[in-house]
Amino acid sequence: MVIVTTIRRDVLTLPAAELGPSNPLPPLRTLDEMHTIDDRDRVGLPSDMARQIGYEPLRSVLPERIRDGYERERPLRELDTIVIENDRLRATVLPGFGGRIVSLFHKPSATELLYTNPVLQPACFALNGAWFSGGIEWNIGATGHTTLSCSPVHAARVPAPDGGEMLRLWEWERLRDLPFQVDLWLPEGSDFLYVGVRVRNPHEKPAPLYWWSNIAVPEERRVLAPAEEAYHFGYERRLRRVPVPAYDGIDRTYPLNSTFPADYFYEVPDGRRRWIAAVDDAGEGLVQTSTDVLRGRKLFVWGSGPGGRRWQEWLTEPGTGGYCEIQAGLARTQLEHVRLEAESDVSWLEAYGPLSVSAETAHGADWEAARADVEGRLDSALSRDTVDAAYAAWLPHADTDPGEVLAVGSGWGALEVLRAAHKLPGTPFDESTLGDDQAPWRELLRSGAFPEPRRVGPPGETLVASHWRDMLETAPAAPIAEYHLGVAQWHAGDFAQAVRSWERALELAPSLWPLLRCLAVADQEAGNHERAADRYAEAFDDLCRERRDDGERWTAATAALGREAIQALLAARRPQDARAVWERLRPGTRDRGRFRLVEAELLLAEGRREDARAIFDAGFEVADLREGAETIDRLWSRLSDEPLPARYDFRMRPPSTL
Repeated sequence: MVIVTTIRRDVLTLPAAELGPSNPLPPLRTLDEMHTIDDRDRVGLPSDMARQIGYEPLRSVLPERIRDGYERERPLRELDTIVIENDRLRATVLPGFGGRIVSLFHKPSATELLYTNPVLQPACFALNGAWFSGGIEWNIGATGHTTLSCSPVHAARVPAPDGGEMLRLWEWERLRDLPFQVDLWLPEGSDFLYVGVRVRNPHEKPAPLYWWSNIAVPEERRVLAPAEEAYHFGYERRLRRVPVPAYDGIDRTYPLNSTFPADYFYEVPDGRRRWIAAVDDAGEGLVQTSTDVLRGRKLFVWGSGPGGRRWQEWLTEPGTGGYCEIQAGLARTQLEHVRLEAESDVSWLEAYGPLSVSAETAHGADWEAARADVEGRLDSALSRDTVDAAYAAWLPHADTDPGEVLAVGSGWGALEVLRAAHKLPGTPFDESTLGDDQAPWRELLRSGAFPEPRRVGPPGETLVASHWRDMLETAPAAPIAEYHLGVAQWHAGDFAQAVRSWERALELAPSLWPLLRCLAVADQEAGNHERAADRYAEAFDDLCRERRDDGERWTAATAALGREAIQALLAARRPQDARAVWERLRPGTRDRGRFRLVEAELLLAEGRREDARAIFDAGFEVADLREGAETIDRLWSRLSDEPLPARYDFRMRPPSTL
């Protein structure tokens, strides 16, 4: 057999915003996750679904840092890609951005099967901030877009089941401490991209697991799935069961027929083949199918309302087409986490390819006929038995050692393997990938002591898993060790002990502001807003005395702490002190859109309503505006009785629910 599949490196050039530095302040506050529901909606849910909704929801994105250093300037940049293709399909992967497939091109029809964003513009949708729209993304960790959305993953060539080559992507997911792999291959002559996925739990206790494969497609489509009901979830945070395709007299399988952004989690009956498809007016489009382990299917729509349209513009270039997402996951909904038993793994196979159906039937009023046509065409192109056989053929290759390394991810997996001597065939986390971020933790592992930094600066990342917390508790009580111990204790819910660790560190620490900031957050969480404001003011004073230069790390720390301090001081009704913090921010920081919004709040607190309104009239863009955030419209309502200007309208739910 002549194998015609090739894997090669390439470069993609497009307008792309720089990610910038991560926020150096550890994210101590409880995660403000959009995907939570009213307790009333749990009544009547299937028992497994109700149990999984309550199983280990994520409370914090530690040990990750928030990625909010990006803006909205998009110079042309060259991005490293890996291209895998045969004579039928070409898939383009961004290993530096979570292994995202940004293009799936069908050669015979000269058709792009995905929504391909013409720009790379980060926005605050990932659990830890930066995310961008388009393509196929691999979401692991917890409800929401993965923290790896804009992070590198490891990539290498691996022998494929048919004797050709696969592209293996792998990383260590840090929220749940789980290694995973994604194997991509194109059998000779295949119109379908095969994707083998495995997630492993190498630990001695069960772990909560979340996985959804998200596929962006143009929104001028009809979305079909083998379901007659769906769970509808909107940003008013209510979950309800609705009929498919239509409810309230409107066919919701057309993304633009909904007004507001919404999720439709399809209730695929047990025993039915798992698939989801999106087809255009001519009946042409993309279909995704899988082995049965990947049970869930979902449609996400932005809707036709002003908020959804504004978000569509925000994520790309004005005037370009919009998108919706068809998705596949391990559970019925994205509100759930499943249990991955100790020292076990879960794996499945997905397939992505073109679909051509009868346009008249696919867009007709007979929903059963439309689904039957899709399923029949899918069976002809790629039968269920073929998918199951491909999975069985792939599984023995999942442990095969990678060959040529094509991209390098983080060193965190190597640190965990070094600590516990995990045996993870197929996904090596080599010591050569350890870097500066892992260096102090490697020293803690080697000597039992956390090294004091050689020069004063913003502290590095904190590892919070129980085994690292145990090591910190037995390490010599140096200030930096006490700081990290406090963060780990806080993450574990031991708030009182965390405060004691930070207070002990204050006595000898050469750098006070990181500890004062942690204590200020603790005060806020305890409802002591006045003392929190005092500590924030003291922390910012200390940082300004200590900062050494205008470099990236110090500028990011000043901006992050200043922003929190101003908010805390305004909450304590101390606008004069908030103004003092504002005046010491860098001029370049004050010019950013997110700080123009802060300035408007400050001006309003000072009684300068017209000056605050003038900021809105001049225009600003909050680059890291959070999905579902209502900060801008709430401030506007305090300044004016006029309708919210369209440029600021990011509302994702009906005004009656605000």
